Amino acid sequence: MFLARRLLKRPPQFAASRWNSTHEQPPAPKQPTSTNFNQHGPTTTPTSEQKTIPGPIWVWTQPLNSYSRVHKRRPYTVQIVSTLIIYFFGDMAAQSINPTLRDEIDGTASSSSSSSPSSPTAASAYDPQRTVRALLIGTIAAIPGYHWFLFLARNFNYSSKPGSILIKVIVNQMIFTPVFNSYFFGMQSALSGAGLEEIVERIRNTVPTSWKNSWKLWPVVTAFSFTFVRVELRGLFAGVIAIGWQTYLSILNQRAAKMERSEHTLGKVEPKSGTQVAAKA
Repeated sequence: MFLARRLLKRPPQFAASRWNSTHEQPPAPKQPTSTNFNQHGPTTTPTSEQKTIPGPIWVWTQPLNSYSRVHKRRPYTVQIVSTLIIYFFGDMAAQSINPTLRDEIDGTASSSSSSSPSSPTAASAYDPQRTVRALLIGTIAAIPGYHWFLFLARNFNYSSKPGSILIKVIVNQMIFTPVFNSYFFGMQSALSGAGLEEIVERIRNTVPTSWKNSWKLWPVVTAFSFTFVRVELRGLFAGVIAIGWQTYLSILNQRAAKMERSEHTLGKVEPKSGTQVAAKA
């Protein structure tokens, strides 16, 4: 009775602590704090190492990252340099495909065929002035072309993505392609020393054919670019395709020049509709 009376007089906190002390559970084993304690278990990757894990292809591909960084700092410089590379390789490919075309246009192939072999040497087949003309034409068109595709990217964006891309493709084919082709062939003729009538004749002989053939290639390229390629990489993507396209335009221009020279030699000064060039192209 005495012990029970003393327990009742003590505060409840003391009684609870006495109860817990008499029924104390064994302490739980301590968990290792070091991540290297268990060599076979999972370890925690430091934050600095997590940043080096490769992500999507556009993130960890270093050349594209470098191109994007330079493009953001100097977009005009990147566009001009890219265009120069495209036009250079396009013209070199065109001259290598048709090595005798320049001599035929100059009228030297027929005069030298009787005294020399028909295959020209590399020095006579390559025309550096033609390459300079192509580079100048590309440099002038680089910045306007860049702004045109920025305009397409910022406009004609509707709720339907396929519909938006379709409108962009149609606008590009109906406006940019004929204007650019007229500029390209007109400048080729003007830089070669042609007059206004000859420039108009060159455009009539080449633009309809090139515009019709552009529908076989550029709608697919444009649609793919606006669907899957980032804005700063679209010029690089289109440039790879444009090397082959510039090769075709250069060959078409040289064939038109050959046809015009033949017509003027025979006294046919009236411009043609371009059907003869189209048949060869």
